[in-house]
Amino acid sequence: MNPSEFINLPPLLSARGSVRLPGSKSISNRVLLLAALSGGTTIVRDLLRSDDTDRMLEGLQTLGVTVESLGNNAYKVTGCGGDFPVKNAELFLGNAGTAFRPLTAALALSGGSYTLSGVARMHERPIGDLVDALRGLGADIAYLANDGFPPLQIKPATLSGAASVSVRGDVSSQFLTALLMALPLLGRTVTVEVIGELISKPYIEITLAMMARFGIVVLRDGWKSFTVAAGSRYVAPGEIYVEGDASSASYFLAAGAIGGGPVRVEGVGRGSIQGDVRFAGELAKMGAQIEMGDNWIEARAPVNGKLQAIDLDCNHIPDAAMTLAVAALFANGTTTLRNIASWRVKETDRIHAMATELRKVGALVEEGADYIRITGLSSEELGVSENRSAASILNPQSSILNPAAGIDTYDDHRMAMCFSLAAFGNAIRINDPRCVAKTFPDYFTEFAKVTQSVPVIAIDGPSASGKGTVAQRVANELGFHYLDSGALYRLLATAAMRDGVALDDEVALAGLASRMDIVFKGEQIWLDGAPVGDELRGEACAAGASKVAALHQVRAALLAKQRDFRKAPGLVTDGRDMGSVVFPDATLKIFLTASAQIRAERRYKQLKEKGMDAKIADLLQDIRARDERDTQRSAAPLQQYPDASLLDTTTLDVDQAVKFVLNGYQCKAP
Repeated sequence: MNPSEFINLPPLLSARGSVRLPGSKSISNRVLLLAALSGGTTIVRDLLRSDDTDRMLEGLQTLGVTVESLGNNAYKVTGCGGDFPVKNAELFLGNAGTAFRPLTAALALSGGSYTLSGVARMHERPIGDLVDALRGLGADIAYLANDGFPPLQIKPATLSGAASVSVRGDVSSQFLTALLMALPLLGRTVTVEVIGELISKPYIEITLAMMARFGIVVLRDGWKSFTVAAGSRYVAPGEIYVEGDASSASYFLAAGAIGGGPVRVEGVGRGSIQGDVRFAGELAKMGAQIEMGDNWIEARAPVNGKLQAIDLDCNHIPDAAMTLAVAALFANGTTTLRNIASWRVKETDRIHAMATELRKVGALVEEGADYIRITGLSSEELGVSENRSAASILNPQSSILNPAAGIDTYDDHRMAMCFSLAAFGNAIRINDPRCVAKTFPDYFTEFAKVTQSVPVIAIDGPSASGKGTVAQRVANELGFHYLDSGALYRLLATAAMRDGVALDDEVALAGLASRMDIVFKGEQIWLDGAPVGDELRGEACAAGASKVAALHQVRAALLAKQRDFRKAPGLVTDGRDMGSVVFPDATLKIFLTASAQIRAERRYKQLKEKGMDAKIADLLQDIRARDERDTQRSAAPLQQYPDASLLDTTTLDVDQAVKFVLNGYQCKAP
């Protein structure tokens, strides 16, 4: 984990589109090992390339298995018939449970000496039940650190003639999967008895289906026992395709249900062998509109636009259930997800991690040994506008997330992907986003393709150019929120003069900026609970604002507050660096200007209408001085950026300028 790395997701307005899923991790690693244990050659197509599959590929190659890349996620695996060529090796398997557990079983029943280790978290994930079962078959396995946990030392087995072995089913289904996949190496009939309730049954279904593809049919008594018959041997199927990852599908389907949709995932459907495909049905119970084909699933928002809370036993979809936990933020009522004890022994303690991060975004959460309960947030808490007026409120406590803190991911790919959904309505920061490489390296790129952020129209330009008047008119026309960024700097100058803070004391000003309680509503403004008005437009205040705005720490302190204004249905903002620094991804960027003489005349008229005394010559001199400061300062200097459209209003009236901006937005609107 690298805590210094993060990705900022803008507040999302909607979701629509389609995505081709990467291959299933569960199927990919099963297929690779079965191909290695087979006699013959297997062409594996659509294999997932991720950290977990890379660990399996590296492990097999270390054991002497010939694996050849054919390009386009296809591999040629030449099987060794269960007899690994390399009899003495050290394998590092990262945090890949789908590689570590099955390889442990396969190597324990072979004739070699091997050391298996992983990352620190892998050494905290239990493996004792699997080891006990393998020892019952004669395996020689020692713990190199803590009993019941990796790393492991495996020595050549003295295999017993045991006809049966037992394993617990209520910790991890990977124990049973590992045993079943390794048992054909014994060459005799062995029955595995399952102790307790078997969790994650759909993953066992995947195991059985994959073993059948390689020629071995496992006899079963429901979920109580499984028998591999004598003489069972893996046979290469020649060519096999890996399904798209159904667990990864859950994030996009949930995005469609939250963000309107339709969002279609391709690569899984009603014909899938993966249990997590049933996530779509559980999402439908929350009100989502679901359609499904043989190889695709599509999700839309509920007819009434709002998801509903559910109470669900999640034993059948333990991984995808995490997505439901974040989707619960957007549901009416309290969602309870039960029978998820396995979350605690995954890449991290997922119940604790999920509860901790959901609370960061303002959710009411209760966690238990094997359940989590989440109360959804209101539309206001989610940053979704209940009306289409241009009125905005800015308060440091109003955002459900402090972007500077962000969501911690615990080196867990599913935490990172799940919490991308929390961006609907509010900007969010995901810490250590690279952890998605475990199963879906391109996740955030694909997520961006099917989501649309809350639109921003950024109007930058010099002082007194009329950008504020135009921006507010455009906001009213579109029903968007409006931010006068200059007002923030004028408010800071006002607060500084009120509190006796020098306008060149950068540290003190930055601290004051972070503490200010500012409320905008229509044309009314409050500073720390007191209304402020025309004094913000005075020349002394404007001059002070120009000075404090040139300070790096001040601009950094106000950056998050400015971004807090980005709420549905959209934002129009004006300033000096709105399109370059504050909202570099703005839908439309305008650089609005006019000649200095015209700007002085407009400012003179504005002040006179308010009964304030002024001289055009003085105003012109002041405007030119401010232009010089703004263009020469080191902190976000005023300039027209290449992706901004120039709007010179020297010869235009307000109506013409507003029309120009509206036409530009219509061409780029999401």
